Amino acid sequence: MLSQKLKFLILFFFLLVFGNANSQNKSVLFYNANLVDVKSGKISKNQAILIENKTIKSIDSYKNIRNLASEKIDVKGKYIIPGLWDMHIHIEGQDLVDDNKALFPVFIAHGITTVRDAASDLGLQVLKWRDEINEGKLLGPTIFTAARKLEGLNSIWKGDLEIENEVQLTQMLNYLDSLKVDFVKITENTLKGDLFLKSVIEAKKRDYLVTGHVPYDLTINDLANEGFSAIEHASYLLRLGNDENLSKKGILDGSLTKAQAEKDFLMNFDQKKAIKAYSDLAKKNVAVCPTLIGGKELAYLDENNHKNDDFQKYLTKRFMANYQWRIDRMANETAEQKQQRKDRYQLIAKQLPFVQKAGMLIIAGSDCAALNTFVYPAASLIEELGLFQKSGMEPSEILQSATMNGAKFMGKFDKMGSLDIGKVADLVILDENPLLDINAVSKTAGVFTKGKYFDKSALNQMLKDAAKKKAELDKSRE
Repeated sequence: MLSQKLKFLILFFFLLVFGNANSQNKSVLFYNANLVDVKSGKISKNQAILIENKTIKSIDSYKNIRNLASEKIDVKGKYIIPGLWDMHIHIEGQDLVDDNKALFPVFIAHGITTVRDAASDLGLQVLKWRDEINEGKLLGPTIFTAARKLEGLNSIWKGDLEIENEVQLTQMLNYLDSLKVDFVKITENTLKGDLFLKSVIEAKKRDYLVTGHVPYDLTINDLANEGFSAIEHASYLLRLGNDENLSKKGILDGSLTKAQAEKDFLMNFDQKKAIKAYSDLAKKNVAVCPTLIGGKELAYLDENNHKNDDFQKYLTKRFMANYQWRIDRMANETAEQKQQRKDRYQLIAKQLPFVQKAGMLIIAGSDCAALNTFVYPAASLIEELGLFQKSGMEPSEILQSATMNGAKFMGKFDKMGSLDIGKVADLVILDENPLLDINAVSKTAGVFTKGKYFDKSALNQMLKDAAKKKAELDKSRE
């Protein structure tokens, strides 16, 4: 017969294995909730939402489904929205592996349950993290990633896949296939327009979403006509208020410098021409990820040096040391140049309501990265949404840009991005109504994601742990 001690060990092992499995798959019921339907921009009051196996199982009155859950959570009249999506981040820095990993819970604590990583020198590591998060081995936001982006030879960006001909393009696309990336990103630091355009064409043949910057020796329409999926950064939209073909010709024949072209885009901007172009792009299903926050921070750096920003308690000294390069680059700007930055930012921000009305898909993203000065991971998306509101967008439209639009763009709206039966249960509980003021997304009371519920206390603990990890990393490097 088995000894009592052995019986106890077997029972303990059984409870450990199966008890944990059940805790992951147990049913959870949130009730007394105001559910925000991001599709319609309406609220269903006093609702209950049942979750089983990380999936929304039912939405009904509490009375009808109260007996179906093993755990019940009274939301007490608070507002539930889908988890937020940051559709443009960079998890970067070969010497910042631990620094980046420590920030994953910070995204969760800010209600951001999904991110789109737009390539970096840490691409291979990000792919590993993507899979570990999907497998439940690591807590963090769901990651969609381009891993490493296409560029020309001797680009300033680290970790690029550099190409100078179509043979190399094919090799690099084969490589991205092997990595199982979620989309293809292309930038134009040294990549010539003709090969850039060929890269779009060949990546689209492989059924990839293709996003990126816009080279001076191409027009936005050149890209749109070949199926370009999204323009990264709304700053490129200023070209649409000008004669892009004329600018392209000037760049190609050498009669126009890039600096002069940029100045012309700003000084000669025609709003009616731009609005017509937005409508044309909408018909071609070209989306835009505005990333206003980065331009805003640089434009107003002379008014805010960020020395007292509370968020810096989560960022290591090594991480923040990367901010200096842009500050140094701007150090000798004249008063005229500083004002031009502000004017340019304001004109870009002003475009968003026009873009929205034209029918282009706006996907909210922060461009947070170690190399992007004072664009803080997680917190910058919340700021970005506030800037959308200041630009004139309606709160309901802004909420769509940070939830369902990201899911639509990634082809995942059948599974993610809204509060609907059968979809992944990524929920954020807010103290205030985001349809009245989008800044309510900063009033997070709880988050349910990856099959787990984190109340306000748990979210605060995530932030405390992140600050502690930051301090430990700094100390270990002294």
